[in-house]
Amino acid sequence: MIRTQVSLDKRDYELAKQEARALGVSVAEFVRRAVRRDLPCDSRAPWMRYAGLVESGDPHSSSTIDEIVYGSKD
Repeated sequence: MIRTQVSLDKRDYELAKQEARALGVSVAEFVRRAVRRDLPCDSRAPWMRYAGLVESGDPHSSSTIDEIVYGSKD
C-alpha cells in the first residue's frame, strides 16, 4: 500500500468522519472506498461502472432489457 496525504476542507472532513463512523470504518478506509468507487472497474468496459444503477420498478425487466433501454418496439 502506498501512503498519501489528502487535504480536505473542514466541512468535508467532518462529513467524511461522520460517514466513516456510521459505517464502522476509519476515515482512511472511507476515503479509500470513495476513491475505489470512482475509479474505472475495467479499462476495456468503463460503462460497467453504471451497471445496476437504474431501476425500472419492474421485477421482470431483465427479460425485456432491450425494450427498457431502447423503448417499445414499433
